Amino acid sequence: MRMERLGNDKIRIFLTFDDLSERGIQKEDLWREIPKVHELFSEMMDQAYNELGFDATGPLAVEVFAMPAQGMVVVVTRGKIGADDGSAADDELDEEMFEIEVSLERTDAVTYRFLDIEDAIGAARRLIRMTRKGRLYRYRDAWILRFEPADLPPDICHNAVAVLAEYGEAVTMTKAVLDEYGQTVIPEGAVGVLARHFS
Repeated sequence: MRMERLGNDKIRIFLTFDDLSERGIQKEDLWREIPKVHELFSEMMDQAYNELGFDATGPLAVEVFAMPAQGMVVVVTRGKIGADDGSAADDELDEEMFEIEVSLERTDAVTYRFLDIEDAIGAARRLIRMTRKGRLYRYRDAWILRFEPADLPPDICHNAVAVLAEYGEAVTMTKAVLDEYGQTVIPEGAVGVLARHFS
């Protein structure tokens, strides 16, 4: 389980399928109200408090993004609490204090962010034996390599994701956001182009 702060009131948590299976949770269980899922959420909030100082009291909006072969990304946003609510500040997180609004999304696309173009090139050189496809974007000072489901068939998807994870990090940006706000650098065959031109 890895987490990062996105702002004062927002954090992102990366859960691998190993993180879930260690706790006896299947991917499908996240959509159900079961005690194991509540325990996982409490554990995530404890870790967020200890590592990031993120206080999860008050209303929370939780977005869960399921990604193929990568696991889950959970984005937790804390709503504003009134002055009266802030007076009961306990060091321990009380489950009754969570007011959670959950939205679930699933994407079959595989999207990875690279802070340096050399990392994207390194990944492409290793991926060339699996696929030549993909689309490369420039977005917010990073390089985004995105694969649609047809670009990474199930028989190679897990291996491709393992390679991508060595060089970059999984992100949940939609194609619409990348097309609108990003710059399309290589519209198709990005792995092939990167591997061929930068070898």
